[in-house]
Amino acid sequence: MCSRLGIHVLFAIASALAAYGGQQPTFSIDVNVVNVYATVRDRSGELVTDLGEEEFVLEEDGEAQEIEYFSRQADVPLTLGLLVDTSVSQRRIINRQRRASAQFLRQVLRPMSDRAFVIKFDFEIELLQDVTGSPRDLRYAINDLRAPRFGARVRRPRRVPPRGGAIGTSMYDAVYLASGEIMQNLEGRKALILISDGVDMGSLTALDTAIEFAQRADSIVYSIRYYDPYGYFRAARGLFGGGPGKKGSKTLRRLARQTGGRAFEVNEDLTLEQIFDAIQRDLRSQYSIGYTSEPGDYEFRKIKLRTKRKGLTVQTRAGYYPKN
Repeated sequence: MCSRLGIHVLFAIASALAAYGGQQPTFSIDVNVVNVYATVRDRSGELVTDLGEEEFVLEEDGEAQEIEYFSRQADVPLTLGLLVDTSVSQRRIINRQRRASAQFLRQVLRPMSDRAFVIKFDFEIELLQDVTGSPRDLRYAINDLRAPRFGARVRRPRRVPPRGGAIGTSMYDAVYLASGEIMQNLEGRKALILISDGVDMGSLTALDTAIEFAQRADSIVYSIRYYDPYGYFRAARGLFGGGPGKKGSKTLRRLARQTGGRAFEVNEDLTLEQIFDAIQRDLRSQYSIGYTSEPGDYEFRKIKLRTKRKGLTVQTRAGYYPKN
């Protein structure tokens, strides 16, 4: 059964951000173990899946760390969050997103092991399907991906400023909620698949905060820029200089890079289906690496992971926030 986050969730975000107000939110955990998931590529971009534990060098804030847990092609249970931009600017390409998303989840989720949830976001945020392993429930949720009807009016609490009817894209809020309200409470591998043109219009959450909460939840973000230049109204195209362009791309790249994921863009040479195939290969080719971190403060700690084998590139998260 679908659970609606809707407009009332803005109050939760506003309250959380007000409480946040310069101090770190707290999370609890019994053992100070850091899990790092990584993919490795050679100079040609091909995935490398035959490395051993002894071929990795791991550092935290510049200090060498002993790898205590290691496995190839991580078979740890996976939770996927599918976050789809259904704002007015995406209305012409929603059907393609539905078809490709349904196929992707069918292929990547392993029965009795992996789970997923589906969120749509535009001027408000809706949890179409909570975490589940049911292919049928996920299929129904994906079928509910719809862009709002332009001109529709929405009643809003007085403290929340209107955003012009059905116009708005609460992308940062969607990442914040998926990470802090759902992923934070789950164990195992976690990844968010974010499909959007990358332009946020109206979130209460800042980009930095959205990234931080994805990092706190150990969630990898795979961003997919899907941009319809004809989906923008004349005023919006003027505002963005002909469309969301570089701003959207830069935002999506940053979300992916800081969390250990990859950024893609749908274009004439790369279809959404091909992008989903690439993400699927990534998720099936991860190394799972764990180490015990020294206790201390709860500020962000940088992670650097490299290989002793020359010419290889390691894709992993930039760091993590210790949990108390």
